[in-house]
Amino acid sequence: MSGSPGSPGSPLGPGSPPSEGGFVRRVGLFQATAINMSQMCGIGPFVTIPLMVAAFGGPQAVIGFVAGAVLALCDGLVWAELGAAMPGSGGSYVYLRQAFQYRTGRLMPFLFVWTAMLFIPLIMSTGVVGFVQYLGYLAPGLGQTSGDLIGLGVIALVVLLLWRGIEHIARITAVMWAVMIASVLLVIVAAASDFSPHLAFTYPARAFDLTSDHFWLGFAAGLTIGIYDYLGYNTTAYMGAEIKDPGRVLPRSILFSILGIMAIYLLLQIGTLGVIDWHRMTNPADIASTSVASAVLEKTWGKGAADTVTVLILITAFASVFTGLLGGSRVPYDAARDRVFFRPYEKLHPKHRFPMLGLATMGVITAVGFLIGRHTDLATLIQLLTTVMVIVQALAQIVALTVLRHRQPELKRPYRMWLYPVPSILAFAGWCVIYGYADRNSPGRHPIEWSLAWLALGCVAFLVWARLEKVWPFGEREIEEDYLTPESAVAG
Repeated sequence: MSGSPGSPGSPLGPGSPPSEGGFVRRVGLFQATAINMSQMCGIGPFVTIPLMVAAFGGPQAVIGFVAGAVLALCDGLVWAELGAAMPGSGGSYVYLRQAFQYRTGRLMPFLFVWTAMLFIPLIMSTGVVGFVQYLGYLAPGLGQTSGDLIGLGVIALVVLLLWRGIEHIARITAVMWAVMIASVLLVIVAAASDFSPHLAFTYPARAFDLTSDHFWLGFAAGLTIGIYDYLGYNTTAYMGAEIKDPGRVLPRSILFSILGIMAIYLLLQIGTLGVIDWHRMTNPADIASTSVASAVLEKTWGKGAADTVTVLILITAFASVFTGLLGGSRVPYDAARDRVFFRPYEKLHPKHRFPMLGLATMGVITAVGFLIGRHTDLATLIQLLTTVMVIVQALAQIVALTVLRHRQPELKRPYRMWLYPVPSILAFAGWCVIYGYADRNSPGRHPIEWSLAWLALGCVAFLVWARLEKVWPFGEREIEEDYLTPESAVAG
């Protein structure tokens, strides 16, 4: 989300033809693919490999990353068709508004913004949890309270830097991308230099027993972790107004980035399993359970190399939180400006011109999510953010694709989903598995109940907002088929 349109970090430049809202289309295929990949591969793979191994109970955890890639590919095809047909700024916000306006007015785009204000900072909070975990490798005596204070300090520093106004954000993003790539490649190369096939490919008994409940519970948990690691493949869909030839570039950027990250993750996962005994990753007392990349470097190239890569990972984690909150804070601002959310969120700082209330709100939620992750576990935090996201964005957007094919058959679709509706069905089923098994994978934590409670609260907030704005259900529905040409609108 850090590259969301309208943010100072959006890769704009002079000399390109203008697009909607004053944006210019200058982001080509290579840049778009790199933007997606930089959002997909932040701190995630460095902290989730032990979680994946624990979920499956062995090196067969690779299945989780493959399953996550398949779900990302199927869901990516949904984003590809919608993004190519409606290449505006806003992503899901645009698609849900276009699809569901006929019956429920602005309810669905409002709920998307409402849930985004929770799941975006929750994603950022996992980055802060990962930061503190890897800092523990450099400072082994770091206690719980000290870790909490450092994490909250990191969040406060990010908000403070963004609050003061930031120039040349594109450079910071480029540095983050370079550091992230360097971190991943160093771990992969180090693992390859001391790789043991025996460690990587020796599986426990009944590892692939498809009749076992244990396997399928592990699969559901692994699928959740896997798709979390792939989140970001849709970044360019939020930047549709800035993409060159979006009907061609946007779908390809999504598919190429998923395939590229899948290759990186598999090399990273298999390489790590070939160096570190998987039993160490499931032992909370072992540094490999919290800082597995550092453990790989220490075993292969020594403590000095491990310390160096750990610093790079810390920079990656900080930068991902920085850019994530930068872009995420713009989501309620864009919606409020379009009269689809509470108007105070459209107010900008009088000097630095950034959305103050959006940044402050997401900063606070990031801090709360960080403390939840620190005092429960990272897997629970991932379960919570995915359940919140699934209903209003993932499942609703798949439905939106079918609704728009029915409601707006004349809509120009430069890309149409391959083998429709098979990928939609597979994606819908995958998201349902993640949602349905959330409580079973988090006993006593109730992520489903929390997600439904947040959604219900969002519906109440929508009624309050709709009453103030005098829109449906307290006024007439406003139908705006923005992406239909006059000729196709008449035909439709």
